[in-house]
Amino acid sequence: VDGVGRYELLGETIDDAAGEAFDKSAKLMGLPYPGGPGLSRLAEQGNPAAYKLPRPLLHSGDLDFSFAGLKTAVLHELQSAQRTFVEDADGLQQRRRELAHMFQESVVDILTRKARDAVNQTGAKAVILAGGVAANTRLREVLIRRAGVPVYVPPIALCTDNAAMIAACAYWRPQVGDLAMTVDANLAFV
Repeated sequence: VDGVGRYELLGETIDDAAGEAFDKSAKLMGLPYPGGPGLSRLAEQGNPAAYKLPRPLLHSGDLDFSFAGLKTAVLHELQSAQRTFVEDADGLQQRRRELAHMFQESVVDILTRKARDAVNQTGAKAVILAGGVAANTRLREVLIRRAGVPVYVPPIALCTDNAAMIAACAYWRPQVGDLAMTVDANLAFV
């Protein structure tokens, strides 16, 4: 970001955004919408050594990311757990905790490594984490540790969807004489 209306796109999702993947995976686990907070609470109780989920595009050589395959892995693991623990509600609940934990770790790993790679490639002086997924405590702490530059994160109360960002954009863009705003596939103004 060089200023209001002056952005360079470094990478983007090729399918689902991180917050969307949280919401959809949480729904698969029977958690309410929005799914991020409930999934994160469930993840806190999971065994970190249970198993690993994939990290799509982690080594793609670019800064794009993808979460559709990770969501599918969650679905398959959950279906397998439901078959395995047909008459063991406690076992199924523990597997859900582990799955939530590993899902969150996968998303956090992908986002923080891609952010670090972006910093290294561009020489950026800081990272700003925004949007609903910025409320994720685990993402905040790992990004701060991995980024290698200062990380700015708004208060949790402002980390909802991008409506506040869209409103700010609508206010500031005309101020700098830029009335042309476009909408990308994720409804963010660029």
